[in-house]
Order: sequence, then structure tokens, then C-alpha cells
Amino acid sequence: MATTTLLNLSSIFSSRLVTTHSSVFPIRQRRRIILVTSCAGGGGGKPTILVTEKLGQAGIDLLKKYANVDCSYDLSLEEICTKISLCDALIVRSGTKVGRDVFESSRGRLKVVGRAGVGIDNVDLAAATEYGCLVVNAPTANTVAAAEHGIALLTAMARNVAQADASIKAGKWTRNKYIGVSLVGKTLAVLGFGKVGSEVARRARGLGMHVITHDPYAPADRARAIGVELVSFEVAISTADFISLHLPLTAATSKLLNDETFARMKKGVRIVNVARGGVIDEEALLRALDSGIVAQAALDVFTVEPPVQDNKLVLHESVTATPHLGASTLEAQEGVAIEVAEAVIGALRGELAATAVNAPMVPLEVLRELKPYVVLAEKLGRLAVQLVTGGSGVNAVKVTYASSRAPDDLDTRLLRAMVIKGIIEPISSVFINLVNSDYVAKQRGVKISEERMVLDGSPENPIEYITVRIANVESRFASALSESGEIKVEGRVKQGIPSLTKVGLFGVDVSLEGSVILCRQVDQPGMIGKVAGILGDENVNVSFMSVGRIAPGKQAVMAIGVDEQPSKETLKKIGDISAIEEFVFLKL
Repeated sequence: MATTTLLNLSSIFSSRLVTTHSSVFPIRQRRRIILVTSCAGGGGGKPTILVTEKLGQAGIDLLKKYANVDCSYDLSLEEICTKISLCDALIVRSGTKVGRDVFESSRGRLKVVGRAGVGIDNVDLAAATEYGCLVVNAPTANTVAAAEHGIALLTAMARNVAQADASIKAGKWTRNKYIGVSLVGKTLAVLGFGKVGSEVARRARGLGMHVITHDPYAPADRARAIGVELVSFEVAISTADFISLHLPLTAATSKLLNDETFARMKKGVRIVNVARGGVIDEEALLRALDSGIVAQAALDVFTVEPPVQDNKLVLHESVTATPHLGASTLEAQEGVAIEVAEAVIGALRGELAATAVNAPMVPLEVLRELKPYVVLAEKLGRLAVQLVTGGSGVNAVKVTYASSRAPDDLDTRLLRAMVIKGIIEPISSVFINLVNSDYVAKQRGVKISEERMVLDGSPENPIEYITVRIANVESRFASALSESGEIKVEGRVKQGIPSLTKVGLFGVDVSLEGSVILCRQVDQPGMIGKVAGILGDENVNVSFMSVGRIAPGKQAVMAIGVDEQPSKETLKKIGDISAIEEFVFLKL
């Protein structure tokens, strides 16, 4: 009788090329591909999405087609923490603070936070990552609206529109007091050359302004393409007539404009901020306005929102203020609502969001191309770790990508994350996804190394095959060991379907859907029929079956794909076949 292996995972915590012969016996092939395990609400029903701030109706309608939607506005932090343990997703704007206490209160159920807008400084990304919660935003829908508001404030400030309007409504006619300045020929420094900053630059050039920009991450060729000069921070602030801020609020940008930086600016500079209030030291700006260093400021955002009623900066005669209206157009509100709703729904379905901010960032076109390889990577990791036995623990994993493409033309960060997910999730009570996979691997002492194997041939496919090896462990299935003693599994994508193509030294060919039974046997006629017969008698559907062998009449490994988990009795019957020397059931 063969050694029967039923896995108890609670106890687990440049290769040589070997030519093998394999025979393939396809039973049935399906084409259903799921990128990541999807999420449903309690009891297997619809997921629940909590929306804590006003969202465009088009977005709400989209959410309701997929989930139970709880629109509860103006909640206190305590109320959010009470509700969140019953929610799979949370959608906020800028007014809701999503801190560590929210993630702790969710007890692992919260899978995605959607920020309806660009900035994510009100979300604790470190805590979200640690708890395996994906954070997505809506970075494109309100880009034009924010840029247009920046230009509106720029022109209104230059021509004293708000002050003159207030004056005439008060019954005055003081034309000489509100003489403005022209924009043509003036230098505008755009600090932050992302989506909004670059759109402001385009429009400012149309107004006849000379535009310079500072952004340590902006490529010079993109700036040149728009006709903008990329300069140092010092040059930007010291030569500009106007400064427009488009920076995220981070530790590096907090109070970036302060007494020291104002002192280095050209006297009479004018400042526009439609980004984040915290990037300006408001007390320092007030002093700069009173001293004349800053002639005027136009502010859409403030450190504390809404500002207190007697805020001296808001009441200053040289300040034009609006109540965070950057994204407030009908078109932008609907666009943001739809964009964040689609990202949240996609994440709950298990799809990778191109707008994720705490996960491996991959361009959408690359994401589409790598989609089946992402599934393959996770399945190989999940399969490999289930072959481990003994108490030494998994601590060294090596992933090899074989490709005809140049290394710079193959982004494997996402694949690495999914291999980690596949390896750690089956042996951990913690929910693992591409967001926190690296974090959890590090916490558990699992070292992941990667290598590229460059192949000759056409680079039409991004990857020919992926190999996952686990070193320094014992195997539940001895045939899974390579010549160097590592557990080794290898897979390819065939016609869009991830497939297992090698186990140890044995070549196989089985679709990685459902679950897999691996058998090592004496290579003799009739083995496929015997095993398939036992599974058929027990009403276990076989999706795919193949046999790999080193030489005819010697040992062979049979890989069987099954849709359902066979009972212990069924597996015992397989193990009782005299020619079978060992076997293992692997749940994928």
C-alpha cells in the first residue's frame, strides 16, 4: 500500500534542466480565470459597502448593483469603528480619517478602502497594508476640474475678482483700489508635476505665461513635451512671480512653504494652493502677506477644514478663499463617483485595481497581459507549500521567471507578491493578499529571492514558465524534490489557462483549477483507467490528467485535476493500488 498523505498545514510554518517524457490525457478543459480570491459579505451573500461622505448618484447606483450599500454621513470615529466590522469596503472623501483604529475594529473583514479623489493622506496606508486592506483612489476623474479651479483662482487673484465683487455688492465703486496684474510673460512655478500640475501647466502656457516646475519624480522629457522647464526647488521659488501648489501631504511636504522658504521668494510673489492645506505653514503665510513678501494668496484648502470662523488668513484682504472646490464640478463629481465605485467593486471581485496606492503598481496594459500569470504564480506558491512537511518551517523561497524578453521589459513585482500570497496564506490565519504579502513574509522570516532566465526566441509571451522552489525543507511527496533536494514546481500559461508542467524531475501537464492529486507509480499500462475509475465511482469529476515519466517502464508521476475534494475513503482506494508508491492531495 502506498504512503497516504492528507495535509495538516498547521504544522508547517539556477536549476538544472532535466529532460522528461510525458503523456497527456485531457478530460475536460475550462477557461474560467479569477485573478485573486473574491470577497463576499457574511453568509456568502452580497458584500457590504459603507459610504461615509456624499458620493455622486451614478457611483451609488453602480455600487448597488453589486453590493449592499450603507450611506451614513457625518459619522463619528466611534460610530465608524462600530459599523466597520460588518463591512467589506469603505468609501470616503477627504473628511473621514481612516486610521489604525478603523482597521483594528474591522477584525480583518475590511478588504478595500476607496478614496473618492486623489489624495490619500487621510488614510493610514501602513495600517491598511499591515491588515491586508487594499486602498484605491480616483486619480483621473477630477484632474481637469482641479486644474481648472487652479487656473480660476490664479486669474481671479491676479485681477482681484473676489474683492472687487464684495466691494461693489457693498455699494462701493473703487476702481483704483483693485488694479490687477497681467499674467502674460510672468513666470509660474508649478510645484508638483503630476496629473493636476501638468494640466495647470498646459493651461498657463495658453495664457502666455512662462512655466517652470519642480518635481523630483517628474521625467524631464514629459516636462519638455509640454513646453515646461524642470528646475530645482530653489530656482522655482526664487524666480517665480506666481507659485501653484500640486503636492501630496507627506512628512517631506508638510509646511514646505514656511518662514524660511518665503524669505527666499521674489518679493510680491502670488501663491495658489488647490492641493493640501498642510503644505503651507498658515501662520508663516500670514506673516509673509503682512510683510509684503507675498502679495496675494488664493487658497482652496486649509490645514483644518472647515477653518474657524475668525481665521485671520481667510479674512485677510489679500486672500481669495474657496471651500475646497477643486473637484466640485458636476462632471468631476460623477466621474469620481464612477471611478472609485468601479475600483472598489473590482477589488471586491478579486481584480487588481490600476488605481491601488498600497500595492505593486503596474500599468493597466501590463496588468492585462500578466493576468493569467498572476493566477499561475499564486497557484504554484499554494501548491509548493502544501508539499512541505516537518517542523523546520519555510524560510527560503526562490522564484524563477523564464522569458525571451529583456529584464527591463518584464515587471515581476506583482508576480512575486502573488507567489508570497500562495505560500503564506495556506499556513497562516492572517488574510494575505498582494497588499500585505511582503510585510507578512518579512514578519514570518520568509526570504524570497527572484531570478530571470533569459531564453532565445520570440518575446510575444511575457513569460514562458515560472518555477517555485522551497529549500531546506522535507517534502510530503518525495517525487517533488529536485536533484538539489528542493521542493520544485513549475508552470506555464497555455491558451490563457495556468497549468502545472513539472513536479520535481517529472514533466506533467495539468490545468491548475479545482484541486490536484499527485501519484508516484510504477510506469505500467492501465493506471490512468484505474485511478479515473475510482474517482468516477465516487462522483468526483476529473478535469485533467497527465503522466510524466523519466523513462518507459520506470517510475512515473500522474497529476490529476479534480473539481471536488475526494473523501478519505476515495483517497485510500487510490493508495491501495499496488503500483502506486506515494500520493498527495493538494487543494488549490
